Amino acid sequence: MSHISQTNSGRGAYALRTLVVYGVITALVLIAIRPVANGIGHLSHRGHLHGFDGHLFAGLSLAIKIHIVAAVTALGLGGALMIIRKGRIFHRTAGWVWVSLVTVVAGSSLFIRGLNGGNLSVLHLITGWVLIISPIAVLAAKRHQVVRHRRAMMGLFFGGFFFNAFVAFIPGRTMWQLFLG
Repeated sequence: MSHISQTNSGRGAYALRTLVVYGVITALVLIAIRPVANGIGHLSHRGHLHGFDGHLFAGLSLAIKIHIVAAVTALGLGGALMIIRKGRIFHRTAGWVWVSLVTVVAGSSLFIRGLNGGNLSVLHLITGWVLIISPIAVLAAKRHQVVRHRRAMMGLFFGGFFFNAFVAFIPGRTMWQLFLG
């Protein structure tokens, strides 16, 4: 890692911005799921862990299949990228693959509209955020702006995947049904 990535300058402001962004995203998700909150509570009591439901997966639309496969692949690769040494050829190559996968995940989500009666939902704001931040993060890396690149990529990884994984596993949604329903 470079010396720049080890500095502490601006961490307080960054932490506050991060807290505000995650607070806004949490509020948007709560607004989005409010109409179905009672059903979620009922389904959560009936859930049990089971193997992957291949029959259910086979019946999903192409957009959802692409979304799930790209998301799971990006989650695994993103985890590996968090662990490995940065700046090496593997990091750069795998980073390009990861950004491509993230773009596929975001792009395919535009065709998934079951949550809001066929329309875009509040959750699609995250899609817009991903499609804006991804090229900014790549550009930061190209310009050797290590801190900006790291923050953007970590925000995409943790905000874009862990937060969305939480939303995806809300009882009654497809991922819930594939593994727990």
